[in-house]
Amino acid sequence: MVWLRRTTHYLFIVVVAVNSTLLTINAGDYIFYTDWAWTSFVVFSISQSTMLVVGAIYYMHFTGVPGTATYYATIMTIYTWVAKGAWFALGYPYDFVVTPVWIPSAMLLDLTYWATRRNKHAAIIIGGTLVGLSLPIFNMINLLLVRDPLEMAFKYPRPTLPPYMTPIEPQVGKFYNSPVALGSGAAAVLSVPIAALGAKLNTWTYRWMAA
Repeated sequence: MVWLRRTTHYLFIVVVAVNSTLLTINAGDYIFYTDWAWTSFVVFSISQSTMLVVGAIYYMHFTGVPGTATYYATIMTIYTWVAKGAWFALGYPYDFVVTPVWIPSAMLLDLTYWATRRNKHAAIIIGGTLVGLSLPIFNMINLLLVRDPLEMAFKYPRPTLPPYMTPIEPQVGKFYNSPVALGSGAAAVLSVPIAALGAKLNTWTYRWMAA
């Protein structure tokens, strides 16, 4: 049954990593950022933080080796960069889809796991909080380094969008003045229970295989 258990673990890891890539491709392009302005940045921050932490902590507890979360984030990053080639083949610029900066946040999770001597609960609470707090900050820096989102949105409209979702002028500050702060706060709160879920999935898998 060992081979079946390991196969199940690796299958789950691949599924989560692929889903994170699809989530980025569907919600990480310039259209998404410009349609709803900074509101979408908060939504994107929460979705990417939780997607990262559930797979990373699952994989990390599966191996028990600090550094596994960073390896998992690297897999997600490579998947996304490869998937961007599909948009490039359709005539879009290669940086049309913004690849989130997962790796530094995953490194913080690994560091927490290592510094607490592989304490699972510390990784969930402290590591999950650090992932939620840091990922929106790194992603905002990432956005500042790419081409102007609004210009790219009008120049390369996404063909799958319905007419009512055409690019509009961002209403910065209409709802709140700091999308990074709001995204970090919300992601930090939600990443902890999602990290606990990822750790619990590991236990459930073992119990299911032992039954």
